[in-house]
Amino acid sequence: MAEAVSFRFGLYFFGSLYYNEENLDFKELMRMFQLGNKENKLSIKKIKELCLNYETISYFVCGVLTTLVDWGSFWLMDERWQLDYRITTALSWMAAVVFAYLVNKLIVFRKFRFGPSYLWKEWWAFFAARAFSGILVMILMIVLVDMLSWGTFYIGELKAGLYLAKALVSAVNLIVNYLFGKLWIFKKT
Repeated sequence: MAEAVSFRFGLYFFGSLYYNEENLDFKELMRMFQLGNKENKLSIKKIKELCLNYETISYFVCGVLTTLVDWGSFWLMDERWQLDYRITTALSWMAAVVFAYLVNKLIVFRKFRFGPSYLWKEWWAFFAARAFSGILVMILMIVLVDMLSWGTFYIGELKAGLYLAKALVSAVNLIVNYLFGKLWIFKKT
């Protein structure tokens, strides 16, 4: 019982940092997590609807495709062209940003406004958000590969440390980019 009370308190406390009690979504969220609530099955259904819908599933699929563009270009430039990992990270990031803009706009968030001024504003908002996450990616890669020496970890000839760092940084990047896209760039008006 004490664990349930502390969970509800934690949910209330941290939730209230972002929502006020007058917000219907916050009240509904609190009601969903009350123990002994007869509507718990309905609440679980609501949670599934929030998590498993067209937008989240298409974001996941397009995120996988964007990751393939990022990783494919990273691998090509690293293994075939033998470029420095910092240059490779920056160029693969740029390729992924252009691809991600197109699939996020057209497939995930279904924004079909194509007026020049609207596209310009939307692209720069998208690019600014991705530039922030791109800087974060570059900093994390440098910290992991150079400062923590992950770049020295090999399995045979495979640069295991470098690719492990890339995988970890890609996961962080996916979450940051979804939040920017959902809450700022392609928000519902």
